[in-house]
Amino acid sequence: MMRSAPKYLVPVALLALACTLVSAYDPSPLQDFCVAINSSTSAGIVCEWKFCKDPKVVTANDFFFPGLQIPGNTANRLGSNVTLVNVDKLPGLNTLGISLARIDFAPYGLNPPHTHPRGTEIIVVAEGTLYVGFVTSNTDNKLFTKVLNKGDVFVFPIGLIHFQFNVGKTNAVAFAGLSSQNPGVITIANAVFGSNPPINPDVLTKAFQVDKNVVNYLQKQFCSDNRN
Repeated sequence: MMRSAPKYLVPVALLALACTLVSAYDPSPLQDFCVAINSSTSAGIVCEWKFCKDPKVVTANDFFFPGLQIPGNTANRLGSNVTLVNVDKLPGLNTLGISLARIDFAPYGLNPPHTHPRGTEIIVVAEGTLYVGFVTSNTDNKLFTKVLNKGDVFVFPIGLIHFQFNVGKTNAVAFAGLSSQNPGVITIANAVFGSNPPINPDVLTKAFQVDKNVVNYLQKQFCSDNRN
């Protein structure tokens, strides 16, 4: 005779299914707002969506974030800094499907090749001159680039590798909107050469068609960066 599953497994399974169904895209709003609270885990399951704060105790501060007028610190190897305002910093973004970022560049600073797995990005230059671009998927790996000046706008389609490079002799500033409350970011060099634990050097040597000493050197550089 078959034993019935423990009763607690049913709600856990339903919760896991719900998390799976909403993980591909941001959840659509079913009410005016759903200010996030940090209680979106149950039975060890973590969801990308967040539970709603009681509307009776929501205040204007739940929809407010100060400080984007403050320049980010670009004193690093890349000469750039991204200040992201996502749902973790602005709870009122929950279920609204958007977020915002300020990107600061020192002269010749770079926001290196990266992707946002859950969001399209649209960027507007506030100060300076940026060389930007993105690469299409492996069907043809076509590169689209443009030099942007103050007031210019450019869009990076969801999931595609893209970058921004300050080609001017002065600081540059850009603001980016993203079509997700938590778009995520994968910086290509960090992910490939700075993974934890490291990817087997034989894999990277063959993938990049370079000497193994080059791979070892790059892994040391990026593993060091990740520990800072």
